[in-house]
Amino acid sequence: AHKLSRVSVPTPAMSDAAKKFFTGDASSPITKDSLKTVQFDARFPNTNQTKNCWQNYVDFHRCIKLKGETYAPCKQFLDAYLALCPVAWVEKFDEQREAGVFPNQGLI
Repeated sequence: AHKLSRVSVPTPAMSDAAKKFFTGDASSPITKDSLKTVQFDARFPNTNQTKNCWQNYVDFHRCIKLKGETYAPCKQFLDAYLALCPVAWVEKFDEQREAGVFPNQGLI
């Protein structure tokens, strides 16, 4: 069994819920070793990863809604959407969620 440790990743791409998910020293630098690429997902076999970005964003917020912000397995969705989604998209998604107009709002 793999043990996930809490990591503080200072980035504007994180939603408030994602920020709350992590605790610790926010001044820790991001190193080359701490960055990981998203593993292959057979649901998204093509080069265009737009849907993969969106799905992982939705899955993360659904996971923390259902299991709570301290449920460690939700981190895989967070890591994936932070790696796949442009910052501007995440900011827009967050704005839409807060305004209650995010597509499929009922999912998250």
